[in-house]
Amino acid sequence: MAIPDYQSLMLPVLRHAAGGETRVPDVSEKIADEFGLSDVERDELLPSGRQRVLHNRIHWSKFYLSKAGLVVFPARGRFVATDAGRALLASPPERLDTRFLESYPAFRSWYQKEGGQEAEGAMAAVVPGSPVADPQATPEEQIDAAHRALHAALRAELLDRIRDNSPAFFERLIVDLLVAMGYGGGHKNAAEQLGRSGDGGVDGVISEDRLGLDRIYVQAKRYAEGNSIQRPELQSFVGSLVGLGASKGVFVTTSSFTKGATEYVRNLLQRVVLIDGERLTALMIEHGVGTRLQIRIDIQRLDEDFFTED
Repeated sequence: MAIPDYQSLMLPVLRHAAGGETRVPDVSEKIADEFGLSDVERDELLPSGRQRVLHNRIHWSKFYLSKAGLVVFPARGRFVATDAGRALLASPPERLDTRFLESYPAFRSWYQKEGGQEAEGAMAAVVPGSPVADPQATPEEQIDAAHRALHAALRAELLDRIRDNSPAFFERLIVDLLVAMGYGGGHKNAAEQLGRSGDGGVDGVISEDRLGLDRIYVQAKRYAEGNSIQRPELQSFVGSLVGLGASKGVFVTTSSFTKGATEYVRNLLQRVVLIDGERLTALMIEHGVGTRLQIRIDIQRLDEDFFTED
């Protein structure tokens, strides 16, 4: 029997997660037995040679289930079904897939924002044996959609890991990111400044350039998803900037900003940049902070000039 696609694995993965905290390798063995997979199929690797196909598909299944709130990750490498997940299993659907998950508002909001059908079709390029991608899409379009789907998953994983770590880790992460972006005049100086200002409403200060000609004040809030930054918190931060005679500030959070908060900073005399969880993780990926290159694909095209004869 062929290895099931990641959507066909959603229901079995959820069932095993309902039995208590588990890991992908453990679930993989049980699912392989259930589907009668051969030793060759169990050990089949992705084209990169870095991960088993079955493990990869289980990872994607639990990721999509987590965006619907059906599973959570209580510890690194472990996942378990939520109350909502167990409630679903009490009266399970005939097929649990992305279309069914869209009945959950949290999943639908995320799915539509991240491309929805494009991401689903992209799995055909990311995961061999997944549902067929849009036959009208060109290979380049499928690669682009797959790239966006992978980045969406990576951003979500980054936020989960950041929230699982301590506030001190979050401060160090901000230092690493700002230095990677060219601020701070070097990691040593940035680390000494950030988190040591001691001023109310400000977590730290960092040089805008290597000569320290201007300084940027930073506020960092490691909040859970849904705990958005409100306008009063930004007003407190801006009040601190005024008291310090500062003209530039960066407010970073792992959550988001309310509409009132974003509107508040638009017409300020001070230049205040807001970085929410989505933008934070995008910057981390762009500058290689907390991530590393796993696969690089170079696409060659025909060089028309080479074949042109004068």
